[in-house]
Parts: sequence; C-alpha cells; structure tokens
Amino acid sequence: MTSPLTTPAAASSDVRWTPRLWGTLLVLCAAMFLDALDVSMVGVALPSIGSDLDLSTSTLQWIVSGYILGYGGLLLLGGRTADLLGRRQVFLVALGVFALASLLGGLVDSGPLLIASRFIKGLSAAFTAPAGLSIITTTFAEGPLRNRALSIYTTCAATGFSMGLVLSGLLTEASWRLTMLLPAPIALIALLAGLKLLPRSEREKDHNGYDIPGAVLGTASMLLLVFTVVQAPQAGWASARTLLSFLAVAALLTVFVAVERRSPGPLIRLGVLRSGNQIRAQLGAVAFFGSYVGFQFLTTLYMQSLLGWSALHTALAFLPAGALVAVSSTKVGSVVDRFGTQRLIAAGFALMAVGYALFLRISLDPSYAVVILPSMLLIGAACALVFPSLNIQATNGVDDHEQGMVSGLLNTSVQVGGAVFLAVVTAVVTAGAPEHATARGVLDSYRPGLMVVTGVAVAGLLITLTGLRTRRPRGSVVVAGSASPQSEERVPAQDQPV
Repeated sequence: MTSPLTTPAAASSDVRWTPRLWGTLLVLCAAMFLDALDVSMVGVALPSIGSDLDLSTSTLQWIVSGYILGYGGLLLLGGRTADLLGRRQVFLVALGVFALASLLGGLVDSGPLLIASRFIKGLSAAFTAPAGLSIITTTFAEGPLRNRALSIYTTCAATGFSMGLVLSGLLTEASWRLTMLLPAPIALIALLAGLKLLPRSEREKDHNGYDIPGAVLGTASMLLLVFTVVQAPQAGWASARTLLSFLAVAALLTVFVAVERRSPGPLIRLGVLRSGNQIRAQLGAVAFFGSYVGFQFLTTLYMQSLLGWSALHTALAFLPAGALVAVSSTKVGSVVDRFGTQRLIAAGFALMAVGYALFLRISLDPSYAVVILPSMLLIGAACALVFPSLNIQATNGVDDHEQGMVSGLLNTSVQVGGAVFLAVVTAVVTAGAPEHATARGVLDSYRPGLMVVTGVAVAGLLITLTGLRTRRPRGSVVVAGSASPQSEERVPAQDQPV
C-alpha cells in the first residue's frame, strides 16, 4: 500500500517533506510524547496525591500500576485492531479517550476513581501507540525516509519520558492535579490536527475473520502477567498466589499459541517471529526498557531518600540524558542508513552497560559532575541509538497489513520488560534492605539492584551481537514472516544474519 502522502519515488532521504507530511508526523509524535510523559510524570506527584486524598502506599502503587496494566495488557489487541478497523480511526478515537481520561484524573477526589482514570489512559495508549507507529511505517517508504521519521518519532518518546520528570517537579509545586490535567489540552490539539492531517486508511478487507478467541486469550494472558509481576513484590515471589498466577499465565499463553497456529486470521501471526532480526528486536526492547526503568527507580530513591534532593533537583539530574536524546533526533536516521540497526543497537547497549556500571561508584556525598553526570550522558547516548534502531528493525520487511500487529508486539515487549525488571529490581533491593536502616546500609542495598540493571543491559548486548557474527551476501533475502511474496526483509546487508 502506498500512502497518498508519498510515492515510491519519494523514498530518498533527499526528498523535501511537504508541510502536510510534517504535520502528520508531528501529530503522531505528540501522541507518543504524551504516552511517555504520562509514564514518568506521575511518579514525583505520588506523595502529594497520597497526602491530599489520604491514600495508603499500596493504593498509591496502583496509580502507577493501573496505567501499566491497561497499557501493557492490551497492546497486542490494539495493534491488530488498528490493522483490521483502520489505523486513522483507531488512533483518533483512542486519542479522544486519552484526553477525556486525563481531564477526569485531574478532577476526581477519590483514589479508586483516580486509579480507574489511569487504567483508561493506559488502555487508550495501548491503541494509540501501535496505531501511530503503523501509520508512520505505512506512510513513509521503507529506507532512509522511514528511518528519519522513526528517529524523530522515537526521540519524542524518549524526550517525553525525560521531560515528564522535570514537568512533574515543577507542576507538583503548585498542585498534583496539574500533572494529571496537562496532557488533556495537548491531546485535544493533536486530535483536532489529526482529523485534518492524518491520511485515511482503509479497513483490511481480505482478512480471514476476527480472531476473537485469540484476542481474549492474548489480552487475558498479558493482563494477568503484568498484574502478577506488579503484585509479586508485595505478595512474595515464592508465595502460592504468585506461583499459581504465573502458572495460569503459562497455561493461557500455551492455549493462545495453539489457537494462533490454527486461526485463519490470527491476532499474532507466529510466522513473523521466524526472522532473527525480529526476535532480536523484541528481546532487545525487553532488555532496553527493563534496564532503564529499574535504573530510574533506584536513582530516584537514591537522590531523594538518601541525598535529600527535592523532586525538581532530581528531575534536573536526569535532564542531560533527555537533552542528549532530543538534540540527536535529526541525526540518528542517517546514522542508521550508514551503519545498520544491529551495529547501533550493539553500540547503544555497550554504552548503557558502561553507564550503569559507572553508577556503582555512588556514595553518600557524590560529586554530580564526576560520579552521576558521566552515567547520565552515556545512558542518554545509548537511548538515542537503541530506541529508534529497535523500532526500525522490528518494522522493516513487514507488509503494510501487518504493521499494526508488529508495532503492538514491540510495544508489548517494551512494557512487559519494564514491568518485569522493575519488579525484579524492587525484590532484590527489598531482600537486601537492613533490619535497622542506616544511610550506609540502604545505599549498600541499592548496589545489587544496580548490578541486576547492568546485567540486563549486558544481556541485551549479547543478544544483539548474535546478529553480527556473520553476514549474508547482499543479494540474499530473509523472509520477515509475512505470507505475501513481496515481504522481504529489506534491511542493510550487515543486519542480515545467517
């Protein structure tokens, strides 16, 4: 399918983008910016929310977990829905729901209602994220044009995540409600612009029906997995409740795979995972976001609980990483064109592992410039390289009618990775916490968590390196898994493993 905004001849990176093409990309970037912003912005506001609404710590956790549950649990369904019902329609409806839920979250005076609004926001993001990514991959021709668009798009996500920390520190000084309300007008503006600018997309006509059993099983398994991981630190990883819940997840996933293999119109066509590049992209997304979320969690605790820094001071400490990602937005696409995704992902994971390892030098009286800033800069450079490259690698060589499915799968890997490894890091830190808390003892309990984070980044590097062991001749082809004969994995030769 060729978008009305581009033609096959427009695949060159030298082609000048029209104002409408820029407008389309900006609308999609705004939605992704809001998704990432909402993940990070609420954390700093939690103490004020708890005090104002008289909520316990366990209830406050669900303000974060409710969003993750809706987002991570429904991404697979959101991606396939965009393919079947039309990407533009799904994106705009979900964006409108996101705006309304943001408004509701800023006005409620009840903990359960606030948690419900967060769940609805996560649910709507589960539809906007894969729909937005698939609009990009079907609007911009594969190659330099798409690489440039995806580098800008993913940079907006990383910038939103970083800016959420800074904005939450500023807004919470006035009222925590502003952190909930801020996304509403931005989402509304993006919605109105999207109605005018987004290209119309037809529903998939030649599909083999709707995979209702697969949708139910896939959604249920992802919801239960995220719920189990979120609750495991409280319930106990070895408790009967947690073990039975994981067993139920395994059973649901087993039945889900069996259903997908037999379904004429599966929610996820398992053949897409026959591509080594696709598998590495999905596992890389798990390791990338899982390690970063764990690092941010520990670093925030360290700065606020041990060093006594304010929320704003802590947010500004993360700013160099976000700024480095933001200024690199227009450059990453051309770097991918030259070196390929595998090399950039490997380089990014190496920088990330070194940055995490350097952070182990922290003390109770650190020099920011000497101890903390180098890690932030290395991690920022890593994010700038890894995140766009993972998106490009996952969507290259996939037919238009399956872009939503692959986009949903990639975003699911990101969210599940974040939920799983955050829970693991939390459990490791809790297990090492001293009975009689002293500043030195608490600091020492953080180090095993940082070592886990570093190990996850190293694992991501090792997974990526398996794609660099050998090279396939330029004329050879790896099928990305689509049933269409036109679907060949059109990636740089250095990204094609034997």
